[in-house]
Amino acid sequence: MFLLLALLTGVIAGLRAMTAPAAVAWGAALGWFDVSQTPLAFMGYQWTPWILTLLAVVELITDQLPSTPSRKVPVQFGTRIVTGALAGATIGAASSLLFGGLIAGVIGAVIGTYGGAAVRGRLAASFGKDLPAALIEDAVAVIGAVLIVGAVA
Repeated sequence: MFLLLALLTGVIAGLRAMTAPAAVAWGAALGWFDVSQTPLAFMGYQWTPWILTLLAVVELITDQLPSTPSRKVPVQFGTRIVTGALAGATIGAASSLLFGGLIAGVIGAVIGTYGGAAVRGRLAASFGKDLPAALIEDAVAVIGAVLIVGAVA
């Protein structure tokens, strides 16, 4: 179950890179799951969720800008893989499956990056503009992240 949740949080990272680690950090900081005795203990520190949430909000805003590069360019894609790995590993660490969670998070991030781009492109085409598609993707990422982290608890 934890590996599936790690995969799904990776998918969220593929949609919005900072949303997944922010949600996972909140779960750890609120004590929904314990990573305090793992190498990822910092995810449960007092300031970690606040910092990651700020980054997630900035990402949600900048994603709406026309100058934002594609999520499939190397820097954007790499960021999603790293944040998917971090979020997945944190979920995995809660059940002593740190490495398995990391791998699942990476796989999920690749799926979310390419799948999210394809779905958003189709939605944007059907709406005739990108903004409604982007807002739907934002909602899916945020709600999905909350549901996934809640399921880990």
